Amino acid sequence: MIPDPERTYPVPSVRRLPIYLSLLRRLRAAGLEAVSSTKIAEELKLTGIQVRKDLAMTGIVGRPKVGHSIHELIEHIESFLGWDRPQNAFLVGVGHLGTALLGYKGFAQESLNIVATFDNSPHKIGKKILGREVYPMEMFPTMAAKQEIRIAILTVPARVAQETTDVLVGSGIRGIWNFAPIQLSVPDDVIVEDVSLSSSLAVLSQKLNHRP
Repeated sequence: MIPDPERTYPVPSVRRLPIYLSLLRRLRAAGLEAVSSTKIAEELKLTGIQVRKDLAMTGIVGRPKVGHSIHELIEHIESFLGWDRPQNAFLVGVGHLGTALLGYKGFAQESLNIVATFDNSPHKIGKKILGREVYPMEMFPTMAAKQEIRIAILTVPARVAQETTDVLVGSGIRGIWNFAPIQLSVPDDVIVEDVSLSSSLAVLSQKLNHRP
């Protein structure tokens, strides 16, 4: 299913879909062919209504007393997320975090392929890190246009994040996965997904701090 561009989907629901995928893949590996929304809800400690609403976004319809075909449900979720077709991306900033992302094997299941990396450090440019050559930022616009890249992963320090973002946007990038601890300013037609490690840690720390 291709998401309706005119419709806004609840972000919490979209964030849960990869969790469903992980469970469904485990169930399929275990030999199961069908699963009910109730079973999914029990496994993930969610409500049945919540699961049914989330899955309904993908356009799949369950069968009474049978549930969902696991294979079809995986296909619908992957299609809805755009994970049924390869998505090439550039990574900018090959420090510790950027290198860790390069080594993450899970991107293959999400059809995300980091095809090139970029950095301004003369100590990194020209070297290969985990099989990817590091290019200077000066080459970003030309390479992005040539390879028709729309997604960039940003893992640079906060002090250079905005100026780097300006280069990305000017090079035709329309989706930025931002790991820099700063809010970016971009045109309305550019999507930014912020990953805040500090915010996540704050939630964990607060919960622990208020637990008896």
